[in-house]
Amino acid sequence: MSEVFDPAIEQIVEEIFAINRAWKAARKLFNPSANLALSFRDMKTQMQVRLLRNFAPDRVYLKIDDSADDDDPELQEAAENQEPLYGLILEPSIGKYWNAAHLPVRRAQAFLTAEELQKFTQV
Repeated sequence: MSEVFDPAIEQIVEEIFAINRAWKAARKLFNPSANLALSFRDMKTQMQVRLLRNFAPDRVYLKIDDSADDDDPELQEAAENQEPLYGLILEPSIGKYWNAAHLPVRRAQAFLTAEELQKFTQV
């Protein structure tokens, strides 16, 4: 039962990517501003914040990343809004994952305190 309230880093990362895939599908099936798509986006952000608060800066950290692939919804939104993205970099990698997706700086600032951003960010 404790894994529900205190999941392992591997579980949170898997959930982030599952939600990210659902977000991509909802964006294609409906449209990027559909309620379901926005709900998946927000859920992914909440999971990323949970990952950072539980495991940063030792196992995961934020780093500005402009190398996202073209199929990444975060990259598409960031390009539309002309804003930078953070990559959530995993240290060490977890299975096939070296990161935990992308998070727009604007959304990170909305969900994390200035102290958390400073603590979680690596140049």
